[in-house]
Amino acid sequence: MARGRGTMNKVMLIGRLGADPQLKYTPSGRANVNFNLATNASWKDQEGNQQDRTDWHRIVAWGKVAEVIGEWLKKGSLVYIEGRLQTRNYDDNNGVKRYITEVVVTDMEMLGGKGQSDSPAPEAPADMPEAGPESEDDLPF
Repeated sequence: MARGRGTMNKVMLIGRLGADPQLKYTPSGRANVNFNLATNASWKDQEGNQQDRTDWHRIVAWGKVAEVIGEWLKKGSLVYIEGRLQTRNYDDNNGVKRYITEVVVTDMEMLGGKGQSDSPAPEAPADMPEAGPESEDDLPF
């Protein structure tokens, strides 16, 4: 857990992978995986109608946990993720400052077997970019 003087940065999520994670390695050999995780909320509105919402979270993992995720998790897998929020910024090709907020994994627990998904995973929105850079070398800062 990331702590500072009197502060805490901790995220806990249970959700389903929107696509197969893509395991990559930095030039120095450090494992890295990025994926999007869907969480759902349901409630009844004032008229009594069922309402549903899916939130998408950018997830990035490094090292051994990245290798485990890359080997064992597939699209639709149910997983518990624990980590910290990290926001980065960079200038895109047009010189526009962009911000990315992601969950950096510190702990992960599979809630099903290898590649199992007992319900279909939602499709990630087409306009949602991949989660994070391909390697530490791709970080814009």
